[in-house]
Amino acid sequence: MSDSTSAAPVVLDVWCDLECPDCHLALTDVHALRARYDGRLEVRLRHFPLDKHKHAYAAAQAAEEAAVQGRGWPYVEALLGRTAGLGRDGEPVLLDVARELGLDAEEFDTALIDGRHLLIVDADQAEGKAIGVTGTPTYVIGDERLDGGKSQEGLRERIEEIADRLLAGRG
Repeated sequence: MSDSTSAAPVVLDVWCDLECPDCHLALTDVHALRARYDGRLEVRLRHFPLDKHKHAYAAAQAAEEAAVQGRGWPYVEALLGRTAGLGRDGEPVLLDVARELGLDAEEFDTALIDGRHLLIVDADQAEGKAIGVTGTPTYVIGDERLDGGKSQEGLRERIEEIADRLLAGRG
């Protein structure tokens, strides 16, 4: 058995709608999990824009553009801090956040127009539906899906239990 297999982090997929206030609340758990596992847990944002949030689909595309420009998570976190503003003001908020982070806002605007990130967002959404994601945030770690859309109570502890078990199984 090679060392690279045991060194690979456990993956936590966070299915998220970037206009969802519950996803903003989930950032506290994401930060705590990153701190606790210090690189042994890879947190991946997966897009699941909900129909009830009219700017979530564009926000997911903008997050992908931010990732291309090297600031994916900082952009996601800043945007989730403005779910109410995004719901009210729409796409200008996406560009404002890009500017505030020193990203190329013109390139964001172009990416939203030309749809260069549509396939990534669509693929995430299709995969989420296929595995039973119905709301956000939803977490998938190992082979377990945890729905945080109704209540996030106790979810971080459950994720930690699963992560600890998966990491122990590699040792």
